[in-house]
Amino acid sequence: MTLADFLPKDVSLTIATALCAIAFVSGTARGFSGFGSALIFMPLASSVAAPRLVAALLLVIDFVAAAPLLPDAWRKADRKATAVIVLGALVGVPVGTYFLSVLEPVTTRWIISCFVAALLLLLLSGWRYRGKDHAWLSVGIGGLSGFCSGLAQTGGPPIVGYWLGRPIAPIVARANIVLFFGASDFFSMVSYATTGLISRESLVLSLIVGPVYAIGVASGTSLFGRASETIFRGICYALIAMAVITGLPALDRVLR
Repeated sequence: MTLADFLPKDVSLTIATALCAIAFVSGTARGFSGFGSALIFMPLASSVAAPRLVAALLLVIDFVAAAPLLPDAWRKADRKATAVIVLGALVGVPVGTYFLSVLEPVTTRWIISCFVAALLLLLLSGWRYRGKDHAWLSVGIGGLSGFCSGLAQTGGPPIVGYWLGRPIAPIVARANIVLFFGASDFFSMVSYATTGLISRESLVLSLIVGPVYAIGVASGTSLFGRASETIFRGICYALIAMAVITGLPALDRVLR
């Protein structure tokens, strides 16, 4: 038996290879800089396979990868503040999941490209929220991030920009972020399973693509400290921009 015998019927060996290559690049970006994996993966992966399939694939991979980080985050996080922002995700994730499940693939791809472009601009701006802490704002940020996660697993930038701008210790901010996404991923798993997005196909692909993604994360982590963070972050931004442009449905006839 060959690898092709284990692939879902709608996924060819060429598509699986492309997904592995995309996962390696996005994993390397995450391992080095701590961000950018979904922003690179989703526009490119959804241009070679169904957005519903690749969103579920990325969710499963990230859920498994993030699980070991949760016990330490639970100990160090401001759990009360995190619980408030998680309330927003409790609403935002199912709404985003609903749109992912009902929209046409091309429409979803356009939305993903626009979302990722907007989030890239947010990253480039260096935005950090430095105002007062309001419960309604925390819930709103959590809802926005949850919606982005439910639709395309791209909920990172709003949460990172919010927590890193707060007057708290960096170790607490990081723990809050990890704990939030642990909860957000759990909500996404439940929402995706309920709507049928977690399928046999996505689970099989996760067993193939997941190890490649993990290798990418490990490679990126090993590069940390050996290369200029400023330069590597610049490369990540360039990769995200390239992913947005390459993933545009308008360019399908040219690039695919």
